[in-house]
Amino acid sequence: MEFKGQQKQRQRAVGLPAWRRRVLLVAVLSGFMLLVVQSVSLQSTNKAFLQKKGGDRYIRTLELQADRGKIKDRRGEILAGSSPVASVWVNPSVVEITEKQKLALAKLLDMKVASLDQKVSNKQKEFIYIKRRIAPDLAEQVNALDIAGVYLEREYKRFYPAGDVTSHVVGFTGVDGNGQEGLELVRNDALAGQAGQRRVIKDRAGQIVEELEVVREPSDGDELTLSIDRRIQYLVFRELSKAIEQYKAKAGSAVVLDAKTGEVLAMANFPTYNPNNPINIKGKTRNRALTDVFEPGSTMKPVTAAAALEFGGYLTTTTVDTAPGYMKIGPATIHDTHSYAELTVAEVVKKSSNVGSAKIALSLDKKKLWNVFNQLGFGEKTDIGFPGEVRGKVRDYKTWRPIEQATMSYGHGISVTLLQLARAYTVFANDGELKPVSLVKLDKAPIGQPVFSASVANSVKDMLELVVQEGGTGTKAQVAGYRIAGKTGTAHKLGANGYERDKYVGSFVGLAPASNPRLIMAVMIDEPTSGQYYGGTVAAPVFSSVMSEVLRLLAVPQDAPNTNIVKPVIDDADVQEMV
Repeated sequence: MEFKGQQKQRQRAVGLPAWRRRVLLVAVLSGFMLLVVQSVSLQSTNKAFLQKKGGDRYIRTLELQADRGKIKDRRGEILAGSSPVASVWVNPSVVEITEKQKLALAKLLDMKVASLDQKVSNKQKEFIYIKRRIAPDLAEQVNALDIAGVYLEREYKRFYPAGDVTSHVVGFTGVDGNGQEGLELVRNDALAGQAGQRRVIKDRAGQIVEELEVVREPSDGDELTLSIDRRIQYLVFRELSKAIEQYKAKAGSAVVLDAKTGEVLAMANFPTYNPNNPINIKGKTRNRALTDVFEPGSTMKPVTAAAALEFGGYLTTTTVDTAPGYMKIGPATIHDTHSYAELTVAEVVKKSSNVGSAKIALSLDKKKLWNVFNQLGFGEKTDIGFPGEVRGKVRDYKTWRPIEQATMSYGHGISVTLLQLARAYTVFANDGELKPVSLVKLDKAPIGQPVFSASVANSVKDMLELVVQEGGTGTKAQVAGYRIAGKTGTAHKLGANGYERDKYVGSFVGLAPASNPRLIMAVMIDEPTSGQYYGGTVAAPVFSSVMSEVLRLLAVPQDAPNTNIVKPVIDDADVQEMV
C-alpha cells in the first residue's frame, strides 16, 4: 500500500498542468505553420528570385562566336578570312600545376615562367587568358599536359593570304576580332556578324557538365567583294617597291582605276606592313593614296588646258608666247627650263611650259577655273568610304591673287591626294564625264558627272598622247604595242620654311590604251634621294612596267605596232619654279 501511494505521488509530481500543455501545443503548431508559410513563400512568391540566385552559382551564358565574313577580290580570291584556333585560359582558384608542367606549358606558349606563374597564382579571379589564338596542333600539345584548371576555348584568327601586298586596303583585326585598320575597320559591323549565346552548367572547377540550351544562334558576317584585282595589285606593288628602292625614296603610292567604271583595281603604298603579324607598324599603316596630300605639279596642266578650251575660247592650235622663258608676277618670277618662244596650247602641255600654263590661266575667269577644280573633286573627299581620307586643299577663288591663279595652273599652291588626281583623269577617258570611284566591285558602270564637252576631253587626251611621244616629258611611260596618254609632274616639297630646294615629289598619271582608255594609273614617288627625281624618270617607268603586263593580262587589244617605242629623252621641263 505504501509503495503504490509513493508511485501516484511521483506521477503527480512529473505531470504538467493543463494550461502549460496548451501553451506548448500552440507553440509547436505556430512553429509548424511558420515553416509551412515559409515553404510556400520560397516555392511560389520568391521562386524566380531564388532560382536565379542558385543558378548564378553554376549556370553560365557563353558566347557562340560568329564567323567573320571573308573579304575577296573581284575574281573571288580571298584577301581576308578566318580559321579556327584555340585560346588557353586558367581558373586560378582550382588550378593544380606542378613545376614540371609549368615549365612545359611556358615553353609551349613561348612565354616566361614568371609571367605564367603570375597568372595561375591570381586566386582572386576565376578566368584569366594565358595565351590567345594558338594553332590547333599547339592546342593539342597543351591539352596533352592534362593540367587541372587549364582549359582551351575555341576562337577564330584572321589571316591575310596576300600579306603586305593588300595591307593598306584590307587592314587587319585586333586580338578580339574587331577591325583596326582599312576596310576591316570601316566595314567592321557587317563583317563581324552577331555572336550567339548558349546556357550551360559549370562545376566549381569551371568545366561544363551539362548543356542547357542555345539562347541565340550566331549570325555569320557578310562577305565583302572588292573592286581590287589581286593580280594587278601584285604587279603594282612589285614595281612600286622596285622604284622606291632604286631611287631611295621616302615613300610612294600608286593607284589603278578601271577607266570606264571608276573601280579601284589596285592601290599600293610604301612603306608597308604585314597584317598577319602587325608589330612595329607605327607610321606604316597609312593608306597614303587617300590620307596624304601633295602638290601635283605639272599633272594639273591638262586640267588648265581643258578649262581654256571649254571656257576661254582657246583652240589646241592657239599660240601662247612664252619668251623669254620666264615671266614676273609682282615680286615673283615663274621659270621654264628652256625658252620656247611661241607654243600652241597642245605644245604647252607636251613641253610642260610653266609660263605658257600661267599665261593661259591668267586669261581665264578665276571663278570658272575654280569651278573646274571643284567639279573635278579637288578639295573634297572622294566618298570612297575609307577611314582617314582627307580633302586636300583648293583655296576659294575670292582670295586668289594673280600669282596664285598662275601657279595653281601647274599644280603649285594646290594639294591633292593621289586618288583624287587619278579620278580627275577619268574625264579624259569618258568624253568629259567624271566617274565616281569605288573600292567595292560594281555590277555596272555608274553615271558620271559631265565636266567638259566630249570634243574638249578628247582634244586634251590627244595632247596627253603627245607627252609620251618623242619630244615630250613622258617617253619612259611608253608601252610596246599600245598608244599611251599621260602627264608627268615634279614639284618641290613644302617644308616649315617654304619650299625645300632639294626635296621633290615625282608623279605620273596615264591612260591606256589612248585610243579607247581602259585603265588609268597614277604614281607618286615621295622624296627620291638617288639624284633622279623628275616624274618622267622616277614615276613614268612604274606606269610602263605595270601596263606592259596588265594590258596583256586583261587581253586588251593592241592599238599600235610593237615597234612604237621611241628613245626616251627626259629633261626637267615639268619642274615647278617660282622664285
